[in-house]
Amino acid sequence: MRDARLRPFLPVLHPEAPLLAPTPRGFRDYFGAQVTERKAMLDAIAGVYHAYGFDALETSAVETVEALGKFLPDVDRPNAGVFAWQEEDDGNWLALRYDLTAPLARVAAQYRNDLPAPYRRYAMGPVWRNEKPGPGRFRQFYQCDADTVGAPSVAADAEICAMLADALEAVGIARGDYVIRINNRKVLNGAMEVAGILDPREPERFAHERGIVLRAIDKLDRLGPEGVRALLGEGRRDESGDFTKGAGLGAAQAQVVLSFIEARREDAAATCARLGDIVEGSAIGAEGVAELGEIAALLAAQGYGPDRVVIDPAVVRGLGYYTGPVFEAELTFEIAGEDGRPRQFGSVAGGGRYDDLVKRFTGQAVPATGISIGVDRLLAALHAKGRAGAEAQGPVVVTVMDRARMADYQAMAAELRAAGIRAEVYLGNPKNFGNQMKYADRRGSPVAVISGEDEFARGVVQLKDLILGARIAAEATLEEWKSQPAQTEAPRARLVAGVRAILARRDG
Repeated sequence: MRDARLRPFLPVLHPEAPLLAPTPRGFRDYFGAQVTERKAMLDAIAGVYHAYGFDALETSAVETVEALGKFLPDVDRPNAGVFAWQEEDDGNWLALRYDLTAPLARVAAQYRNDLPAPYRRYAMGPVWRNEKPGPGRFRQFYQCDADTVGAPSVAADAEICAMLADALEAVGIARGDYVIRINNRKVLNGAMEVAGILDPREPERFAHERGIVLRAIDKLDRLGPEGVRALLGEGRRDESGDFTKGAGLGAAQAQVVLSFIEARREDAAATCARLGDIVEGSAIGAEGVAELGEIAALLAAQGYGPDRVVIDPAVVRGLGYYTGPVFEAELTFEIAGEDGRPRQFGSVAGGGRYDDLVKRFTGQAVPATGISIGVDRLLAALHAKGRAGAEAQGPVVVTVMDRARMADYQAMAAELRAAGIRAEVYLGNPKNFGNQMKYADRRGSPVAVISGEDEFARGVVQLKDLILGARIAAEATLEEWKSQPAQTEAPRARLVAGVRAILARRDG
């Protein structure tokens, strides 16, 4: 039975008070060109994933709250980040998925006897988070994930990073405009063990403080080392006067964490050596350092050097289910910030190893690793680089001069579509031909097909080049207008050829 609280509100409409139709806060609508751009980008990414042997997977948008788990980076409100409701008949709580990884863990457990091991899948689709919306922060957004479940070797992590680099280049992010940054939660845990805020014998002890440390490190780019130091200590007051309580670490403890995030050196070997010094005495830390060195060596052997992949201890990732290597794709080219000053574009993808997520269902350890691309962020980056956002070409519009000839007009459009040319018949009121031309312009149509009583009698069609016509009207000289007329006549039998010639002229 459907929860009564979820029934749609059906307002009473009054002629004198039209219903307002705003988009709900934190949500947005996507129109033709935006959807087409996103699909083209995702198709290119899917091609890379497919080439690596990954299979597509689509899961339900709704999961049980238990299956999703409490992994959003908000220790104070662990359940507040999802859109959830309670079923009336059985009392179970359901929620919209907040990412694509938690549903994968459920699938891997549910179908573990049927899936190949390791299981390699990619998934693309919307996710929802019940967070306060703001500029550029939406409650619904798209993600594009790729994961390997059942592979304990860090070779799987290295492969994910290589595949991410290939995917970025496939959609138009040039080498030199991005870097894949890699770290390891085990090394961070080793640093926190040395700092005295992680006890392997009591894993839950200091969990609150460690959560604050993670969020503080994640703000390094925005706050700088001193801002992070304040959050590691008593806390920080921002420019507005708001105070954020810190982790309460002592000066020596905070210095261990700061040394960790500032440990990056000139190459992977030097960085790993520095990290080894910092986590000396921690078994989990030493294990993480060794894994980072192995990942760097595997990637270097495939040609993914420091121009594309680096070891960077400042990468921690916010979600609570990561257990080993973590990675982040950062775009390094500059854009104008909100204040007009140049800044780097920033992160567009992140992920890591989460060996305990499937264990929640099976009771047995199941290794897993993966990456998630922020689709809207990556599209915005392509716009910034001029790789997307070009005006989309609309369909050829077959105008209607005689209602009685509708079947003939439909036949023209069908003939164009059969030849692979996008086409439609004008279905509005045909009395005003000017309105038909305005419609074609608004649709971004490259060509209008015109055929009235005279054309039908003579077996011809008029083909109006709308793109050329607009340019001529705006800037062409009389001589250019004479040499390139915007409207031509063609035999009806050569409709497709005539339209193709105009489209080819435009593309050329």
